[in-house]
Amino acid sequence: MSTLKTLGVLAIAGLLFMSFSQNKNEIRKERDLEQADSNIVEVAAGNDAFSTLVAAVKAADLVGTLSSEGPFTVFAPTNDAFGKLADGTVESLLLPENIETLTGILTYHVVSGKFEAAAVIEAINANNGKFTVTTVQGGSLDLSLKDGNVILTDAKGGMGTVVIADVAASNGVIHAIDTVVMP
Repeated sequence: MSTLKTLGVLAIAGLLFMSFSQNKNEIRKERDLEQADSNIVEVAAGNDAFSTLVAAVKAADLVGTLSSEGPFTVFAPTNDAFGKLADGTVESLLLPENIETLTGILTYHVVSGKFEAAAVIEAINANNGKFTVTTVQGGSLDLSLKDGNVILTDAKGGMGTVVIADVAASNGVIHAIDTVVMP
């Protein structure tokens, strides 16, 4: 009799787990659909990992641009990426007298067009391991692969890694990066 009870309890637990998993997947899909209805700035503002980036976008008066139709691909530095900069750099860039420099740095992280991870990897592979993109700032970024990760190499030889790819937005896509790249 206890074996039957145990099997019954296990069956109920299994059904509850399956139901929970389905609900979790439905919630995830619903969240992804909601993000896809939000523009790049709204998606970034909804994620605490991008609070420094959002503050910089606001200070540089780029909210309107990055909220426009696009499409754009944004290689978005996380708060940790901004934290790698020398002490005082972010605070200095946010000062009104440095807005032009800040704008140049931010637009260096933006590419016109929507380039999801699969397309980026395909372009890298089709171009002998390196694909160069022109940024909205006018400079270029070299994209390559290392250990299965997309690597960005900036004009100064600095490198950043895509740590989260394909965050959907209504006007493009965001790829989170671990380093601020410099024009």
